[in-house]
Amino acid sequence: MTQSPFPVTRRTLLAGLGGTILSPWLAWPGRAQGRPALALQAGAGNIALRPGAETAIWRLTGAADGPLKFRRGDGIDVVLENRLPVPVALNWTGLAGAASAEPLLGRPALAVGGKDAFAVKLRHAGTSLLDLRLLGDGQTAPASARAVVVQETEPVAVDHDEVMLIEDFRLRTDGSAVAPGADPKDATPLFTVNGKASFDLTLKANERLRLRLINGCQRAIIAIKIEDHDVRVMAIDGQPSEPFPARNGQLVLAPGTRIDVFIDATRPAGSASTILLHDGKAPRPIGKLLISGDAPLRDKPLPPAAPLPSNGLPAQLDLKNALRVDIPLGDPAAVPPDWIRPADLSDRIKSAFRAKTGRTVVLALTNRAAVPSVFHLHGHHFRLLDRLDDGWKPFWLDTLAIDPGQTQRIAFAADQPGRWLIQAMDADWAASRMLRWYEVG
Repeated sequence: MTQSPFPVTRRTLLAGLGGTILSPWLAWPGRAQGRPALALQAGAGNIALRPGAETAIWRLTGAADGPLKFRRGDGIDVVLENRLPVPVALNWTGLAGAASAEPLLGRPALAVGGKDAFAVKLRHAGTSLLDLRLLGDGQTAPASARAVVVQETEPVAVDHDEVMLIEDFRLRTDGSAVAPGADPKDATPLFTVNGKASFDLTLKANERLRLRLINGCQRAIIAIKIEDHDVRVMAIDGQPSEPFPARNGQLVLAPGTRIDVFIDATRPAGSASTILLHDGKAPRPIGKLLISGDAPLRDKPLPPAAPLPSNGLPAQLDLKNALRVDIPLGDPAAVPPDWIRPADLSDRIKSAFRAKTGRTVVLALTNRAAVPSVFHLHGHHFRLLDRLDDGWKPFWLDTLAIDPGQTQRIAFAADQPGRWLIQAMDADWAASRMLRWYEVG
């Protein structure tokens, strides 16, 4: 039997999450002077999931296709128009310190035919995700997502800055797509990259690529392996990390996770390296990195990259005086239920906890379900604590996958006043997205 070149199982996917998880300066596209505006419409659209045919989905349109691009410090005037037959909520994963834009808490669901306008300040550089999925379970069509890139104000020594937004769909035999939160039955799982079947990128020798990997899948935990290249992790969930190599060029991403990596094109001219995706069942090629036969961009590769500029998150957390809260996940026996479906959220629902501004909060997350659970914290980034609760991993997260029966402890500085959502969902297409909320002030 031939051994798989990408030996990943669901368990190793989760283990990977616990461990990872102008030339030569990139010239970022300019824009006219003034305050940026982002006008979006929630509406019906199509995607080519099979040759010669298109499948109906729901989309965020109104801006040019591809990543939405801004700079750190930008103030954005957002306008959302709902052209769908159901209420929608705009969910911005990775947006920092914008309580007035918090879906369902800061901004109620937008009614059919309605229009909403609000302003946000982009306090942090990094990679984030924008979608309509908060109220999307069990709808008539799945919703796609949009990547958001907030560029650093300081120069970063890369030659290319590219996004890989990976999404998954379940396609019925009649060509229609199943929305999450519903049983996919015999529907075929399909993956897209930036809305297409594959992603190929050509580099010159000794170019440096910044690749922003985004798991925009509805429920799937995935691993990405980039063959024959040194892959250096530079940021996770929009926050800079201490640079470190991805083991065997492999990265594990929960739904909503974003990982920025640097790759130096040191392979021979004319070579091609496969990009593989593993969903815990089987590997599949989703793209290639190609090295052109043109003259090298420079005589030798760039020196090892320095860490990306900090977004100002605290260097230390006061664990000794922290507020400690147990947050069970996937507990069907809880009465009354701790977790509710997004459509049921109201002012009558009690908060999971309240923290004074500036206090450290430690959450103990225990997955009581029989499948992995994905946890996402709005409003703050957190540190993943070591098992002995005496330190933390050298990166920040806002999303975490937790194995059945496992407890993970996370800590964050509650420095953003407001009311914020907590999301959890099982890594199963038919599972419902569930919510709690917390308050800082």
